[in-house]
Amino acid sequence: MNETKLSKRLETVAGFVLEGAKVADIGSDHAYLPSYLYINGQISFAVAGEVNEGPFQSAVSQVEKLGISDKVQVRKGNGLEVISSNEVDHITIAGMGGALITDILEAGSDKLHGVKRLILQPNVMVERIRIWLRTNGWELIEEVILEEDEKIYEVLVAERGNGDEPYSDDKELELLLGPFLMKEKSSPFIKKWESEVHSWKRILNQFEQARETTEVIEKKADLIKRISKVEEVIST
Repeated sequence: MNETKLSKRLETVAGFVLEGAKVADIGSDHAYLPSYLYINGQISFAVAGEVNEGPFQSAVSQVEKLGISDKVQVRKGNGLEVISSNEVDHITIAGMGGALITDILEAGSDKLHGVKRLILQPNVMVERIRIWLRTNGWELIEEVILEEDEKIYEVLVAERGNGDEPYSDDKELELLLGPFLMKEKSSPFIKKWESEVHSWKRILNQFEQARETTEVIEKKADLIKRISKVEEVIST
């Protein structure tokens, strides 16, 4: 992977960046994504943010090599502290856990003024992001699930809105599975949730061996309900 050829995962993220955008790529690593976007004429400006010294230096070397340091500015800092309010209109965060991504957005909420689009690719705990978006005035407009190198990734795209759409009556299930993804039911989606159901059934079996306290009974009931709902989605 380099500035001319991204991974399938990052290429998917790049595909949701609107033409002429000003982007902050948080946790940019080698700055491949913003470099790719600028070189291909897709964006006018980018900030590549990195908190760790090694990746920060790698990103600096990358943009200097390409001669685009004025257009892709590499800045060292934690989360959204690398940008000013109204400096960018897109934020991309890829390759982190869902909890960390929501922590970054929450901690830097004052920097989201002027941001029109969030493109987020969590490795785990995707549900946390959907919940955060919905409770913070962001509308989920698109989702993609893909498989690369035997790993499954989800990409979420959100814009300013009331946060209510596109969820239906069973919001809990849709926040877990993704309202768009559960309708599409692609092969990676089915593969992911079949694996999750298998893991839940192992946990359920462990509950069967445990002493039946009130807590165990409640957890068992919740897990059985979740398994039933997810199986219904992936089997129809």
